[in-house]
Amino acid sequence: MGIKSSLSKPLAAFTANRQEKWKSNAEAVQEKWRKNIVKSASNTVFGKDHKFTEIESYMDFKQAVPVNDYEGLKPYVEKIIAGESDVLWKGKPLYFAKTSGTTSGIKYIPITTDSIHNHIGSAKNALLNYIHETGKSKFLDHKLIFLSGSPVMSKTAGIHTGRLSGISNHHVPGYLKTNQLPSYETNCIEDWEEKLDAIIDETITQPMSLISGIPPWVQMYFDKINARTGKQIKDVFPEFDLFVYGGVNFEPYKAKLFESIGKKIDSIELYPASEGFIAYQDKFESEGLLMLLDSGIFYEFIPAEEYFDENPTRLSIGEVELNKNYALIINSNAGLWGYSIGDTVKFVSLDPYRIIVSGRIKHFISAFGEHVIGEEIEKAMKYACERHPEVSLVEYTVAPMVAPADGLPYHEWLIEFEQEPNDLVSFAKDLDKKLVELNTYYKDLIVGSILKPLVIKVLKRNAFIDYMKSIGKLGGQNKVPRLSNDRNIADKI
Repeated sequence: MGIKSSLSKPLAAFTANRQEKWKSNAEAVQEKWRKNIVKSASNTVFGKDHKFTEIESYMDFKQAVPVNDYEGLKPYVEKIIAGESDVLWKGKPLYFAKTSGTTSGIKYIPITTDSIHNHIGSAKNALLNYIHETGKSKFLDHKLIFLSGSPVMSKTAGIHTGRLSGISNHHVPGYLKTNQLPSYETNCIEDWEEKLDAIIDETITQPMSLISGIPPWVQMYFDKINARTGKQIKDVFPEFDLFVYGGVNFEPYKAKLFESIGKKIDSIELYPASEGFIAYQDKFESEGLLMLLDSGIFYEFIPAEEYFDENPTRLSIGEVELNKNYALIINSNAGLWGYSIGDTVKFVSLDPYRIIVSGRIKHFISAFGEHVIGEEIEKAMKYACERHPEVSLVEYTVAPMVAPADGLPYHEWLIEFEQEPNDLVSFAKDLDKKLVELNTYYKDLIVGSILKPLVIKVLKRNAFIDYMKSIGKLGGQNKVPRLSNDRNIADKI
């Protein structure tokens, strides 16, 4: 055992002990953060506009702070861009995380000196928690790769601006820098395919032990290595034993990824977002991700079915229930207030508070009143794949076909298979059967002959890669929405 892996053990134990303390006192910890961030921001422009000095209780907070999306906070962000200080948080942001929205165009999400620890410390703690839980730390003695966006940053009103993954790259702890691949120069390559070839050049002869990234782009990395060497990943990287991922549901990619590797390895799921690092997998035999409640964020939850109401219910952590979909709202020391990040979560444990990401609040299909959500789509696919074990998926998305040339309208499932089902008709029937079971409204539409059962469109190889390339979003942290309420994506694919 090397010095890094040896020294990590006591630090991992310290981190796990601290984690246990706030896990057992979660509601009080969240209330502490609510009071802390309100007091800290009371002299900001936003704090004065919303009378932060008069806020005492959570009820006061809800009355003073409206629920916002980016458009709601954009006027304040524009003040920061114009050069003002003390707008959403004390001073000026340390960074802007640049991300793209469907309605807002480019979004500039502030990351402050106070909030950067949430992003960097949480990623570090996820690894330390894994070490403490499993006793495995040998991966720290070999090479680690983080498949991420470019670390090159521009400046917006003097504030460093870039993709979150690129910003995070600047904060990799010093003791891991010597292990980290690819090189800074390679990481700066903007073209994803060119970058991937350069990454393979640098990594293919190295003792890689940890690989981190969004599953479809890691799969693309593995496919290119296989094409170049004719070998499975376990034979190229014998030391590889830990996969760290986030951003999408792993289940659709799992079978193909492990087939490419040639063996099962440990994995850690993360839930990072530009707005904050929300949760990570803390137990490896339990469902769900541990919600990080002591990290500078005060969370609120809106029942998903009320989200678009004029005055939806807003709940604190102590008021949530198991197995209900909630829109996730954050208030943070980054200066985000009543901010809806667009995700829905479902609690699978309340002691401690563990969640699964169940979908996107604006990603649904309800062209006929069915309101099918991402979680239902993914459960239906999982069921069908279990019934047809020969199937291997690359990617898929779902869209409504409102006015077909013939017959009733339907949901179209656009699927790129690595290995197609032996019986595509039966596979489609199993998908539809599960969706009918999961969604009463969809069932009523099928039974009432308003919709016909779903139709699968088998896509050619690399259809999703070609689509992402065509819109300039190949690689990095980008991903294809699992479902849409229109055909903008489907028709382009």
